[in-house]
Amino acid sequence: MKREDIPGVAERYGKALLNDVISFWMKYSPDRERGGFFTCLDRQGDVYDTDKFVWLQGREVWMLSHLYNNVEKRREWLVTALSGAVFLEKYGSDCDGNFYFSLTREGKPLVQPYNIFSDCFAAMAFGELYRATGNSRYGEIAVNTFRNILRRSENPKGNWSKVYPGTRPLKGFSLPMILSNLSGIIAPLLDAGTVEKVREQCIHEVMDVFYSKEHGLILENVTPDGSFSDSFEGRLLNPGHAIEAMWFMMDLAEIRQDQNLAARATEITLETLSRGWDEKYGGIFYFLDVKGHPPQQLEWDQKLWWVHIETLISLAKGYRLTGEHRCLDWFEKVDAYTWSHFPDPEYGEWYGYLNRRGEVLLPLKGGKWKGCFHVPRGLLQVWKTLRDIEPVNNTF
Repeated sequence: MKREDIPGVAERYGKALLNDVISFWMKYSPDRERGGFFTCLDRQGDVYDTDKFVWLQGREVWMLSHLYNNVEKRREWLVTALSGAVFLEKYGSDCDGNFYFSLTREGKPLVQPYNIFSDCFAAMAFGELYRATGNSRYGEIAVNTFRNILRRSENPKGNWSKVYPGTRPLKGFSLPMILSNLSGIIAPLLDAGTVEKVREQCIHEVMDVFYSKEHGLILENVTPDGSFSDSFEGRLLNPGHAIEAMWFMMDLAEIRQDQNLAARATEITLETLSRGWDEKYGGIFYFLDVKGHPPQQLEWDQKLWWVHIETLISLAKGYRLTGEHRCLDWFEKVDAYTWSHFPDPEYGEWYGYLNRRGEVLLPLKGGKWKGCFHVPRGLLQVWKTLRDIEPVNNTF
């Protein structure tokens, strides 16, 4: 991609966000009778299951509030976000403030609060909604939930962990990755010292503990002291997670005016993408083994929506912050694959799951894992990032 092409590409992302993707979710997702959101939507937007997954409820509240705060003060976005927040506040958590994984349509608990990511996205949702409304109750929920996350961070699954204690202790990459993003969203509600402490810890965990110098890649799991575990879990590479985390690091680098951090995050993005790209069929693998062994995950060679849109964000930000032209070259390649495989021009929004050859595996637009989050957030991030590129590459 040439630099002069950037404004047109940015416009394409903005139009897709506002004229296609958000329109799809606004039309089909809100449960106008019971509150909250349907996420199990088929190709046409029809609801095929009414269970409500709490982390996706939080994601949609956040997304609509974020659009309201950062794109346009559309009343319909805020009203819909508030409807989701009312449902989430009323039914989403237990008496100790731990957020369940899933609920019935009516809001009865289905799955215990074993997954701390429900809490993470609830904190994101109420933090962003506080910014949109100024309602102190939403701010209080966000802060209390964030503090609860920090309390649980050493043992996120608590009593619901299925791992036998002590034999092969491992810690996962997902939580420090998410906290590096979440801490920025609710930073206005926290004291500066807490925010800086969390950010420092997240940068250290992501860029030092989970980054393997030996392999040049971000590992998904390491031992408690940061050592490599030669096991299925320890060898696991999740290219999408690693690359998504790098744009979180880039955002922190910009806040901190840290050119070295931006450059490192950009290099890790490019190295991970080089390792994760399918040279035969195109697209980015879902999982890989860092030693080249067969991965444990049978879906390892699928091509997923979120992996590709998150990669496009990191490439756009990497170019804007460093001027590294390899980011533009890769952006053109990933952009071409993504737009020729995932969007559904007939019914709108994007498919989520392709096989290795790039054929649609499931025609759904949403489900237990896919909701109103990665696609609209990614379109917004790329649109804003490309639109803001200045004639001088280095922004520091």
